[in-house]
This record gives sequence, structure tokens and C-alpha cells, in this order.
Amino acid sequence: MSAYRARAVVDLAAITANIKLIQSTCSVPVMAVVKADAYGHGLIPVAKAAISAGATWLGVALPEEALALRKAGITAPILAWLASPGAPLSELIAHDIDIAIPSIAIFSEVLAAANALKKKARIHIEVDTGMSRGGFRDEWSTFLERSDLTEVEVIGIFSHFARADEADSDFNLQQKMRFAEMVKELGACGISPQIQHLANSAAALQDQAARMGMVRIGIAMYGLSPDYEHMGSSKSLNLQPAMCLEARLHLVKEVEAGSSVGYGSSAQTTRKTKLGVVPLGYADGIPRMAKNAGIFVDGERAPLIGRVSMDQFVVDLGPDATVKGGEWVCVFGSGDSGEYTADDWAAAVSSINYEIVTRIGPRVPRIYK
Repeated sequence: MSAYRARAVVDLAAITANIKLIQSTCSVPVMAVVKADAYGHGLIPVAKAAISAGATWLGVALPEEALALRKAGITAPILAWLASPGAPLSELIAHDIDIAIPSIAIFSEVLAAANALKKKARIHIEVDTGMSRGGFRDEWSTFLERSDLTEVEVIGIFSHFARADEADSDFNLQQKMRFAEMVKELGACGISPQIQHLANSAAALQDQAARMGMVRIGIAMYGLSPDYEHMGSSKSLNLQPAMCLEARLHLVKEVEAGSSVGYGSSAQTTRKTKLGVVPLGYADGIPRMAKNAGIFVDGERAPLIGRVSMDQFVVDLGPDATVKGGEWVCVFGSGDSGEYTADDWAAAVSSINYEIVTRIGPRVPRIYK
């Protein structure tokens, strides 16, 4: 590991612990959501760890993610919910990958591909219960009138919450009621899916009625709070953050008070101090306009100063710093020792922890423990 300029250390034991916690809380099967390279943690290692921990399903967005899992030898059920028109449906069907159906057009494509293979497609019908994103809404009645629904294997029906992190929102109840209505309407056509699933991480953790036949666990599996503001921190939820982003200081230098730092001279030192150059930048996923974040070194936080560059950013180490170039520092971690967290970095750019971990780029190697 000493050869790296930076690394994202992923604790697979933490992911295992988070899945087991959710299983014990929910008492229903768990779908581990590993889309977007497992939220930046690494698709294949995380998927294998999740299955070993007891997750019975894997969830991805894109067909290529699902096919990569099969290529890696993973045989667990997989749902791909963003197989857009023109997707490699024949490959998905041939590899027993479940396909989300949000429209008549996609259903027709899936059916044609399945018939050409002389194999029944496995589908999950996606319904729009109020988020106005994916799923059937205006075409629902027409879809229910189709006589060829029996030509596919309807494994599931699902929808997605818009405000699950807000436990007291009436909108959650409205979505559950609409979902129940659509399941009933489908049943009246003689179609009874094997699984009904609605709950994401936030709903799984705090809404028993939403757990149904399976829960889909994304951000909580990685040890991060679905919503810091409404649900509290990872620690308060007993979740263990799985990623620690580290970097080796490129350079340490002493500068005078009033020294301008970074592009645009947007910051100036207020004292004689030591600056550290961290070899990570927005090309690696560090937000360019971040403020009030930084690194953790020698038991202290060192705040970012100036703008983040493409490959590096600068921190104020303080006049008494003894750290040298080449030493490792923590950009974000669990926070247990006082280091910045993914939530801190998210707050620094008015974003969410999901974005912070998923945007860490491929130039940063993932190291597993």
C-alpha cells in the first residue's frame, strides 16, 4: 500500500455488520444495492461480501452492472431497474437477470427478446406511487389490459419512496396506500408477484409497515445515514461507515501571513503557518467548491484553504505542525477519532453523503480489509 498517493480503504466487515443489523431489524429478505460501483466501494468485492453476510438479492441500476456480477460468478438473484430502450435485453434474460418494467414500450421489448430466446423473462413491475420518476402511471390501465402478461414470469412489483427519511410525512402513507391499490389492481388481472418491495434504507430502518416482502438496502449498507438532518448520524443509527479516504501528503511548506492560496487567490493565510498539499482533486471526486472540510492528521483537523484543484488541494496544518511530506492523512472516515466524515464533506458543499462516496474516482484504488 505504500506505493499509493491515495487510497480508499473499504472495511468489508463493516458492510457485513450493517447488513446483519438491518436483517435483525427488519426480519425480511434483504436486497443489497450495489449500483454505481457499490456506491464507490467496489462492485464485485462488496457484492460478494453482501451475499456472504446474508443478503439474498442484489440490486443494480444498469444492465452492464448486472452482467459484470454474473461474469464474476455471482449466481444470486439480481434486479436491474434501469434497462432503457435498446438495452442488451437478450443478454439479461439469458443470464437470468430480473428486469424492471416501467412502461409498455420496455415490456414489449423484453417480451420480444424473451420470445426470440424461447425463454421466459423474469420481470419486476415498477409503479409510480408519487415520486413521478420511474414506473407506470398514465399507462397503468392499458398495461393491465394486455393479454400477454402471462408470457413472462412476474417476480416482483415495486415502487420507491420520495420522503422515507421523513418518518412523520403523510406522503409516505399516501405512497403505501397507492402501492397497495396497484398491487390489488394487478391481482384482479390474475397476476400475483412473488415479492412486493417498497422500502429503501430509510424506510427499512424506521417504517415496519413498508418492509413487506423485501427491503432494498443502499446507503445504510455502507454505514452512512440516509439523512443526517432527519435521521441523525451513522453512529446514532448503529451503522459502521465502511470507507476511509486517505492520502499521502505531497508537500509541506511554511508560508507567511497574507499569502494567497489557490486559483483566484480566493483565500489568504491569516498567520505564518504551514500548508500541506494533498494529492487529490476534483478529478478524484473531491468537490471543487468545498469549504469547512479538510483532513485529519496527528489527532487534529487541518482545514482546507483555497479552491480545490484538479489533482490537489491545500490545507492549513498550523504553525506548529510536525507532519512531513509523504506521511498519510485521513480525508474522511468514521469520525470516531475526530476525523472529518462523509457527512462533513457533504455539508461543505450542501450535498449528501451518497454523492461524496460515489464520486470518488477510479484513480483512487480501493483497498479491502
